[in-house]
Amino acid sequence: LSQAMVFQRPVMLRTTALANVIYGLKLKGFPAQESERRARQALARVGLEALAKRPARLLSGGEQQRVALARVWALEPELLILDEPTASLDPASSREVERIIQDIAAAGTRILMTTHNLGQARRLAEEIVFIDGGRITEQTPVAEFFQSPRTEAAKRFLEEETP
Repeated sequence: LSQAMVFQRPVMLRTTALANVIYGLKLKGFPAQESERRARQALARVGLEALAKRPARLLSGGEQQRVALARVWALEPELLILDEPTASLDPASSREVERIIQDIAAAGTRILMTTHNLGQARRLAEEIVFIDGGRITEQTPVAEFFQSPRTEAAKRFLEEETP
């Protein structure tokens, strides 16, 4: 099972956005020409083709997260693990990152994502795995989780988070 991960705060190399995406492909052994083609395609998918030559570390937080998503999308992993991918992003950047996540999933990659954002979980998830005290206490389809959580911990969490 090929897998990739994007962290809450993505690591950017001291080079261009394009070179950041190419780097992952080179590590996986793709030839230079194929790496550049895939990297440019991935940047276009996340809406950053115009910023390909910009230093990645000078991009906004949302743009850096999109570069990180392009970097993994270019690899076409079977599983993508996301750790709070929209934490610290403004609403517009969060919406764009969510759109990209949906596009990656639609392209056939399974997504495993941590989030504390209930709205995001409702929009993006098919299944909820609820963890309480470091243990999985509930694993259920998203609609069922929000309509009738099985555990008291999940019920309390939903009550605390609902205005």
